[in-house]
Amino acid sequence: MTPLLPEPADASTREAVRFDEHALTYERLAAASAALAARLTGAGRVAVWATPTPQTVVAVVAALRAGVPAVPLNPRTGARELGHILADSEPGLVLAGADDVLPPELDARPRVDVGTAADGDASVPFPEPSPESPALIVYTSGTTGPPKGAVLPRRAIAASLDALADAWRWTGDDVLVHALPLFHVHGLILGVLGPLRRGGTVRHLGRFSTDGVARELSSGGTMLFGVPTMYHRLAETLDGSGSDAAGLAKALAGARLLVSGSAALPVHDHERIAAATGRRVIERYGMTETLMNTGVRADGEPRPGTVGAPLDGVELRLVEEDDTVLTDPDAIGEIQVRGPNLFTGYLNRPDATAAAHTGDGWFRTGDMATRDADGYVRIVGRRATDLIKSGGYKIGAGEIENALLDHPGVREAAVTGEPDPDLGERIVAWVVPADPAAPPAEGELADHVAAQLAPHKRPRTVRYLEALPRNDLGKIMKRSLRP
Repeated sequence: MTPLLPEPADASTREAVRFDEHALTYERLAAASAALAARLTGAGRVAVWATPTPQTVVAVVAALRAGVPAVPLNPRTGARELGHILADSEPGLVLAGADDVLPPELDARPRVDVGTAADGDASVPFPEPSPESPALIVYTSGTTGPPKGAVLPRRAIAASLDALADAWRWTGDDVLVHALPLFHVHGLILGVLGPLRRGGTVRHLGRFSTDGVARELSSGGTMLFGVPTMYHRLAETLDGSGSDAAGLAKALAGARLLVSGSAALPVHDHERIAAATGRRVIERYGMTETLMNTGVRADGEPRPGTVGAPLDGVELRLVEEDDTVLTDPDAIGEIQVRGPNLFTGYLNRPDATAAAHTGDGWFRTGDMATRDADGYVRIVGRRATDLIKSGGYKIGAGEIENALLDHPGVREAAVTGEPDPDLGERIVAWVVPADPAAPPAEGELADHVAAQLAPHKRPRTVRYLEALPRNDLGKIMKRSLRP
């Protein structure tokens, strides 16, 4: 049986991970994880205090080698949510760095301090678990209730990473640069397990900075993973003058792939980065429950606003509310997917698992999209927050947000719908002005959108903010926007 994380032939010299100056070769990672894996065998589930450190990588790799499901914990999670996750997942052990100070909610659970010393026998064999056995239990963001634990089998991780390797020509020669958190799919599975499965290298910045991106891409980095907030900051730096902008532009231009995910990258930032570097950022689309569904191929056409076509092995369709399949390229429908990349189910929630699937095995993503004639998917947004039904039209919030961001007086924008006695829902724009002292007038913004899109898509109300509420992955928390 092929291991989930095969070891490269040159394990003694090949760098696996690096966090600032703390680097681990594949051989050292294998030895450190072997020592810990020997202690985890038969432990049931383990929680991992997922800081951006090599200790987190050792802990997750050790759990995978031992065949023990790991539950990554966000160190910034509040007491109530953390208590819910612990009660739901019931980990037998907590894995954390020796210097980590854990919250009181974890005090009652046995703790194992994780080190990076090569004090284990890397040659000790651990039997490869079944492809269907759970590898990780990753908790959703809990936007519609308490977070649910998505049980991700080894099969789903392998299938998704291999599909991305095919789409992006991802090999062991690649050096991935990122600064994503390690408690979720993007940073942990794609950003750490992805390179390790290929036999490549991941360089984690610890904390995102444009200087760090430029430094690592200029010294051998070939790929950059980020979220829209990070790419927005890169675009802002590129808009400046002087050596910082020039150095960053050269570094980004030299990367093989610039990949954005976790939320839609505004077209405005796409264009600014392309103009400064000559390189296009590509996007992919996935979820905790499905891992990766679509992606723009390395040899494909980057189109701002799209997330590419379905990856190898993934079936994707758009449906009406009654599950009627849509075939019109202009139609907006809910994305449903099916394939080896899907999760097993929600931990302890057979009801939620059943509700999330159709009778023939399609997963209901809750994301709305259109699909071009050649298969490229264009995400409109979440069904609950980004699809606005106004005056008989189905309107996606994303295209209005992109239109608003084209206005020079707008720095950030989000669009929601609110009940309206005449229209059903009216379009509301939440705007962070470029100059807070002189925000663009409401009528000016409405006319700007109507001229670019259509009159029925103009905002009926504009509300001004100092900043948009975002979560740890940079996603705008629209449910926090209230009149």
